[in-house]
Amino acid sequence: MRRRLLHPFSAALVGLAGLAAVLLAAVQPAVAADDDGFTMKDSRITESSGLAASRQHPGVYWTHNDSDDGAFLYAVDSRTGETVATVTMTGVGTPRDVEAISMGPDNKLYVGDIGDNLGGTWAYVWIYELPEPTELKDQTIRATQYVVKYEDGARDAEALMVHPKTGRVYIADKNEAGGSLYEGPAELSASGTNVFKKVGSVPDLEVTDGAFSPDGKHLALRAYFGAILYDWNDGKIKKAERLSVPLQRQGESVTFTTDGSTILYGSEGSGSTVVARDVPGGSGSGGSGSSSSGGSGSDTAQADGDGDGAGSTVKVGALALGGVIVVVWGFKRLLRRPS
Repeated sequence: MRRRLLHPFSAALVGLAGLAAVLLAAVQPAVAADDDGFTMKDSRITESSGLAASRQHPGVYWTHNDSDDGAFLYAVDSRTGETVATVTMTGVGTPRDVEAISMGPDNKLYVGDIGDNLGGTWAYVWIYELPEPTELKDQTIRATQYVVKYEDGARDAEALMVHPKTGRVYIADKNEAGGSLYEGPAELSASGTNVFKKVGSVPDLEVTDGAFSPDGKHLALRAYFGAILYDWNDGKIKKAERLSVPLQRQGESVTFTTDGSTILYGSEGSGSTVVARDVPGGSGSGGSGSSSSGGSGSDTAQADGDGDGAGSTVKVGALALGGVIVVVWGFKRLLRRPS
């Protein structure tokens, strides 16, 4: 997401929100080495905006920078945080604002060049499709480029999700007042325009990413400070419950582990950390074969303030800092009002 220049007062408030995130991190207990989650160590990854779990390579996650970084995808090993492969896409022109990545059936990667830095005025956006490489090494892969429009006009979006069973592509637009869910054609066409049609509303979320559970029965949509898990019901989404989201400097991405037991939340910034949370009630579980070690249960309990004294400390800190963020958010809204 390309950032616009802020009014000095607004910039100071945003800085205060960043300070709140740092303070909360300071009161959190250190994450054990065997817990889920990882930190990206590649200095090239500074604006990680999407996240997708590999099925062919356990423990590997695909990510990318947004804006005009180039047609690059990075495969990150969650056990070390190191990039183990860089894929350069060809056949896609010059990307404008790459915001999302999703794994579809048959190990196909779908990349969403769907952000709109002009505030929802581009006549069309793009989706790129390519096979996930069977060998993890630096390489160039030709992708198929699809032209996308929305039935009700241009808009900004950062969430692209491919259903793991049907292969159908969905986009959730980004709107501070709550957005919409759009469904693509049953099969995307590389020779014509693919019109995405509105199939649902997404109230209460300024969506920055989304992901299907591996069994296709649930859809998780996240925003900067919250997330919601929906029952899919063949596309008729129904809110199941709110999810426990970590406080991050700029919460951008979300994905499920391959066994569906855990959701990973990522953020932008150099050395960004991906944080794990258990899926409530094991929703979306697809059996064995997790791409993570499965130690996030204690982390979730501490973050929610349930259990030992360290958890209580985090709860107090989170409540206090939450108040700061509410104030910051309120001032930002006031600054948006016309004078």
